[in-house]
Amino acid sequence: MDYNSTREKLIIPEYGRNVQKMVAYVISIEDREKRTNLAKTLVNVMAQLHPDQRDTVDYKRKLWDHLHIIADYKLDIDGPYPAPAPEEKIKKPQSIPYPQEDIRFRPYGKNIAKMIEKACLFDDGPEKDALVKNIANHLKKSYLNWNRDSVNDELITEHLKVLSHGRLKLSEDTRLTHTSELLARNNPPAAIPHNQNNKRRKFNPKNDKNSNYRDMRNRKKN
Repeated sequence: MDYNSTREKLIIPEYGRNVQKMVAYVISIEDREKRTNLAKTLVNVMAQLHPDQRDTVDYKRKLWDHLHIIADYKLDIDGPYPAPAPEEKIKKPQSIPYPQEDIRFRPYGKNIAKMIEKACLFDDGPEKDALVKNIANHLKKSYLNWNRDSVNDELITEHLKVLSHGRLKLSEDTRLTHTSELLARNNPPAAIPHNQNNKRRKFNPKNDKNSNYRDMRNRKKN
């Protein structure tokens, strides 16, 4: 029995074993021109195996690069692109810098921290009080997204104080939105399926298809 475990390892499994065998055959061709023509035909076959990739950037060049990789960089042809170097295959990609920000309470995110910084610049007055209350309600709503248990307003007030470094605080008579109302906003009721929302239509004599038949029977009796 010929098992895959005893066969030659596939270099790029996405193209399958038949493509790898055809690449080996192209390498064995001695005539350079014929070898190049067969390589072009083989690239077209490889393109048909993955038609969904045609919209990607440098699609054709990627196919030719894969051809050289499957050939173990031993394919000497006059291709439309320069053959890739073996060193490029094992070259590590450049690391992408990721912005690291110190977020004190991650359930709230970093945008709310920026809003709090803006709110600290407001002058004291009704406008600032309304903004602080909206921010506190947003904190409470965000907290409930991660913790389904009830949360008291004292905890939200403390978090607001910490995030603003003591610069923002709620007035004593301020009452935040109730937890049940916030939970209802976070989980809106599911829409009723259209077929379950149909009601029986009232009878309309104009739509009665059997009315003419009944009139004819009544005339015969009379």
